[in-house]
Amino acid sequence: MRFALFLILLGVLAGMPTRAQKAGSSDQQQITALMSIQTAAWNKGDIDGFMATYWHSDSLLFIGKNGVTYGWQATLDRYKKTYPDAAAMGKLDFQLLEFKPLAPGTYLLIGKWHLERTIGDLQGHFSLILKKIKGQWKIIADHSS
Repeated sequence: MRFALFLILLGVLAGMPTRAQKAGSSDQQQITALMSIQTAAWNKGDIDGFMATYWHSDSLLFIGKNGVTYGWQATLDRYKKTYPDAAAMGKLDFQLLEFKPLAPGTYLLIGKWHLERTIGDLQGHFSLILKKIKGQWKIIADHSS
């Protein structure tokens, strides 16, 4: 009888999410919300709002088809030059494919992006490294192609 109760207890405990699993789920929800903020800002033509999700640091790293851009301000300037108006910006859509925890408070996010534009659609993939800084998730590195 005790052995049967022990097996039942083990089964119940095995089915319960661990603290790490709960934290991971919460982290993923917060990161998904951050990506929704990015999408909404972009689709309103608000590049400054879009950039609010990035780490405001000279150590921010952006890698695109034209190479590496270092720093938040340089990345903002690059976006404004590349996407000078609503036609160039189009409507952004993300598909989030994989969340990979790298360390506590740090994630790798893999996804697809798509811009629907009257001047021709664009699409590609991205990898982001996000870090929780002062309680908020921020993109610290972006590789989009």
